[in-house]
This record gives sequence, C-alpha cells and structure tokens, in this order.
Amino acid sequence: MRLAEALAARADLQRGIEQLRARIVANARYQEGEEPAEDAAALIEEAEGALTRLQSLIRRINATNARLDLGADGTMTDALAARDVLRLRHAVLTDAAAAASGANEQYLRQMRSELRQVSALPVAALRARADAVAQELRELDNRIQQANWSHDLEEESGSR
Repeated sequence: MRLAEALAARADLQRGIEQLRARIVANARYQEGEEPAEDAAALIEEAEGALTRLQSLIRRINATNARLDLGADGTMTDALAARDVLRLRHAVLTDAAAAASGANEQYLRQMRSELRQVSALPVAALRARADAVAQELRELDNRIQQANWSHDLEEESGSR
C-alpha cells in the first residue's frame, strides 16, 4: 500500500468512526416501550474495531514518515512540520496585510473632520512576502504529495 493510500484510508476510518459515534449517541437512550433504531452496544463494538485499525494505521504512517528521507526537506516528518509552519506564516502575513489595508473594516469616514486610520504595516511588502510563502508552500506540498504516491507504507512491526 502506498503512503497516499494509507492517508486516504485513515481519513475514511476517521469519518466512519465519527459516524459511528453519532449513531451511538443517537441510540444510547430510547423511550420506554419502544425499541432503539440500532443496538448502541453493537455500535460501540464496531467502533472499537475501527479504532484499533485506525491506531495501527496511524502507527504505520508515523513510522513511515519518520524514516522517509525527502533529501533537502529532511524526513517526511520534518517536511510536514515545515508545511504546517508555512501555512501559519502565510495566514499571519495575509491577515496582517488585510488588517493594515482596512479590508475588514466596516467603518468608513463620513466627514473630513473625523480621524482617519493609517496603516502601521507596509501592505504591499506583506502581500509580497505572503505570495512568496504561498509559492514555497505549494512547492513543498507538491514534494510531499509526490513522496506519498511513490513510497510504500511501512509494515506492521510486531505488537507493542
């Protein structure tokens, strides 16, 4: 199984577990004299099996990410950390530029005698930096995706 396939399987398992959780909650109590739509105890057992499979899959994904060498980007774990930080950096820069430009303000000056707002930050420079970070993020994400589709998931390494 390729790493990308394992990531898709993880997402499917997580969605399925969330659906089971909602079904368990919906059927945990019922009105006296009626039957619940589903057996909540059986749903819990089904969720337990899915959670066990999810834990094993996450363990294998993490082991693969820790060992997968992406060259200049370090391990896959290093690259994922860098991607998370790039996303946050991009958000900080774009939010700062938007705030400095007044893009989010509802207030408009009505009269010349009212105080006007001035920017404390260089909007154009912030947007240029945000664009550069976005480009770096796209390139790193492409390298991560390429590695996901070209590397196999590590096998289960015994029980822990």
